Amino acid sequence: MPTRPVLVYDGDCGFCTSSVTVLQRLLHPDCSITPWQFADLAALGTTRRRAESEVLWITPAGTVYGGAQAVARLLLRAGKGWAVLGALLTLPPVSWVAHGVYRIVANNRTRLPGGTPACAALPARDDRAAQGPAGP
Repeated sequence: MPTRPVLVYDGDCGFCTSSVTVLQRLLHPDCSITPWQFADLAALGTTRRRAESEVLWITPAGTVYGGAQAVARLLLRAGKGWAVLGALLTLPPVSWVAHGVYRIVANNRTRLPGGTPACAALPARDDRAAQGPAGP
């Protein structure tokens, strides 16, 4: 298991890659960031199917957060004012809205700036039970 959290994203998707680059520049998070295509997903406790459908935040303890909750954990880790936004994203009803917005963006990333056919996300499938707790 890693000693720091790991953010796993779709390295084939121009929109995802650009988003991660901007987030790194703005947040300077204390984590490892890697495309799922170069990650040992089994060692991280997740699957290719899940990594293809959403960004993942994996804690050193092996907890896997996906989608909007992964973004929330990234913001929490960034500290300062970002942590407040991250905390809000974990609380209902904000977390419900964040999930919906994340799914809309993820399902339409081929249409967003930098998006290509390689960005086509697989439909989200709730296979999290096999990967451990997904968190709040």
